[in-house]
Amino acid sequence: MDINQFIVLGIFFSTIAALVFSNQRPSAVFSFATLLLLVSGQLSLDGVLHNLTNKGLITLVLLLLVSSAVDKTALVKRLGRKLVTASFSTSYWKLFGLTFTSSALLNNTAVVAALIGPVKQNQHHPASRLLIPLSYSAILGGTVTLIGTSTNLIVDSFMQEHGHPGFNFWDFTLYGLIAGLACGLLLFMLSGLLPEIENKRDNYRAYMVEADVEAGSELIGKTVEENHLRNLPELFLLEIVRSGQLISPVTPDMMIMEGDKLIFSGNVQKLDSLSHIRGLTTFAEADGIMHKNLTEVLVANRAQIINQTIKALGFRALFDAAVVAIRRDGEQLSGKLGDIRLKAGDFLLLAVGPDFASRKNVAKNFFVLSEQEIARPLSLSQEWITLGGFLLTVALAALSVVPLPVGLLFFAAGLLLFNVSSNGEMKRNLPLNLIVVIVGALSLATALESSGVIALTTGLMKPYLADTDWLLALIIVYVSTLLLTEFVTNNAAAALMFPFAYGLTGMLQAPLMPFALAVAFAASASFISPFGYQTNLLVYNAVNYRFSHFARVGLPVSLLYSTIVLTLLNMTYLS
Repeated sequence: MDINQFIVLGIFFSTIAALVFSNQRPSAVFSFATLLLLVSGQLSLDGVLHNLTNKGLITLVLLLLVSSAVDKTALVKRLGRKLVTASFSTSYWKLFGLTFTSSALLNNTAVVAALIGPVKQNQHHPASRLLIPLSYSAILGGTVTLIGTSTNLIVDSFMQEHGHPGFNFWDFTLYGLIAGLACGLLLFMLSGLLPEIENKRDNYRAYMVEADVEAGSELIGKTVEENHLRNLPELFLLEIVRSGQLISPVTPDMMIMEGDKLIFSGNVQKLDSLSHIRGLTTFAEADGIMHKNLTEVLVANRAQIINQTIKALGFRALFDAAVVAIRRDGEQLSGKLGDIRLKAGDFLLLAVGPDFASRKNVAKNFFVLSEQEIARPLSLSQEWITLGGFLLTVALAALSVVPLPVGLLFFAAGLLLFNVSSNGEMKRNLPLNLIVVIVGALSLATALESSGVIALTTGLMKPYLADTDWLLALIIVYVSTLLLTEFVTNNAAAALMFPFAYGLTGMLQAPLMPFALAVAFAASASFISPFGYQTNLLVYNAVNYRFSHFARVGLPVSLLYSTIVLTLLNMTYLS
């Protein structure tokens, strides 16, 4: 072994150690590894730039950019409100079905993020009994198609880098469907092991928000329970104002009627949950100036508006602003938003018009604190364009009519053309950390191969594995990747293991496809640890889970999943 091989191996094992034992982000670890390879002369700048233009990486970036636009649509949010019912069995299978199906086409991390709120707010079951199934359903659904999880696309990028045509859209489907549905059934059977623990205390400051039930609203004639108004993320229905009369508390069997004013308390960042309900208009939307950016102000102690109501003031005409929400520390507000008498120290969240900043009376009445951004819903036509365009792009790629990256590029241009996304949003949603991880992993793989480390390793293993059955070699690759993904991230595990799997197939003269699929499936199979996969981390932080909560249900799920995947790969490619 020469000095170059020692250097590359040292960087490789240091990278793994840093991922496992340090608190550094994977992007920082891989960027530092790439710098070390450049400084030590094991990698050229041209090599790094070549990895940056990898076709699989470009496909992944485009997919994540358009997924952020698809996440704006009301589809998943509207379905999410209706997930949890009094029956745990019904709730489980509705949650599993929606998450599993949507994760096959959408970014599974985004799906989980959208559904955590409705699950936490449900009034029927402890969220801790549903959030682990939510995460596992997303992981399982992500393995059904090429675009279901970034892990699949990372392995695809490595295959293309080695001159292989890469995966087809449906190469994962048989294995992912069978393993996913079987594990979903097993997890349901193990639901008695899921813990019952309290939710974490929310750390937002609750504002009071008013919304009007307009004529033709989908809420009219149905109860609070039937409208799933108890399942809104971080928004709680406090009161109903009907014909000037205040109804409080609001019971689940209360019927919603036209003209009702619904009074909510909660996190204003979740106002888009109300905007997705047809025929429900917030106070500021009725005033016509509801915007994406909101301004938070504090009523000054000598303000002229003290002791006056928002309605009597003619607030919109006076300040060129509409009140979206109000908060008064130490006091629970009640009644219609427009009838509340303002006090010094009240916090108001305003949707401001173009003249707000130039109005001289603003400084006399308010201290301007900050701007807050809320997600704004798409129009009906924009929703159809977004969902229809995405499904068309996926269908054309699945039928091999238009290559996926080409279709995604045109779809992204369409999103900009129809104002579904803006240039600024595209820039903000660019997954720089993931790009750094993939480019760093590709660069490390290039150095391992060009320095002869892969050839040396396979040469040392040849006396022991030369006559090895292909299935045993496949199991070794799968288990090694599975163990690694429980300690580091799924993407890093796939990126680190593929070069060795590729070298092993060359030594054994075995087909590459089953080994590449094994790496992809194993890297996504993070069921035992809450730290190996993004969706696990999301739900782990949502309630007070412990490592053992994941391990006791995740271990049998992992064993069943692995057994099914390896058996099917053996039957399809190696028998």
